[in-house]
Amino acid sequence: MKLGIMQPYLFPYLGYFQLLSCVDKFVVYDDVAYIKQGWINRNRILVNGGEHRFTVPLRKASSFKRINETEVDPDSYARWLGRFLMTVEQSYRRAPCFGPVRELLGGVFDGFEGSIATLALRSIVATASYLDLRTPIVESACSYGNDGLAGGQRIIDLCKKEGADEYVNPIGGQRLYRHGDFSAHGIALRFIRTRPVLYAQFGVQFVPGLSIIDVMMFSAPGRVRELLCEFDLV
Repeated sequence: MKLGIMQPYLFPYLGYFQLLSCVDKFVVYDDVAYIKQGWINRNRILVNGGEHRFTVPLRKASSFKRINETEVDPDSYARWLGRFLMTVEQSYRRAPCFGPVRELLGGVFDGFEGSIATLALRSIVATASYLDLRTPIVESACSYGNDGLAGGQRIIDLCKKEGADEYVNPIGGQRLYRHGDFSAHGIALRFIRTRPVLYAQFGVQFVPGLSIIDVMMFSAPGRVRELLCEFDLV
């Protein structure tokens, strides 16, 4: 059984969903430290032919808090959301899939209160449903009761508790994990590497690495699922 484990990111990039789609179960790693300037509460969309960063406002965000303890700021969220959705409409209203994707965004963002972990999870689950990805998602790593472990040891413990014999991680994980540490427990360590991906945008110059929002705006679900296959396991 292949297991994937990742922090909850807000409408993450295509490679995140490649990982989710290629494993048999996916664990949301939400009880680890929140990383400032990371991708948990922000991402990028296409505006005027270039990348535009959006950031969900948080209340007293700190690297001393866990992701699931970090709250969306209720005082500024509604104002931020209005501006964000206006930017989305102005930027994508001529995109071929604008209608259903705008509806998806409303379902995730409208009237939200709670932690950024919950909001990010909502974006992941809603996107997976829209794309008809059926990988079971464990909504919180807290359920395993092993937060006393750290780093690779906790990942290995999660794999063992799920009965996984293969752990798949993004290619950047090559700096963090060693094959021998996993093979000692009968677990194969693999890394997913996204191939260069192109799809039609408005401009002549393709802007890569944007949020899955951009991919879905320009590509119907069937085409997105084809793009999800553009990776190698190494």
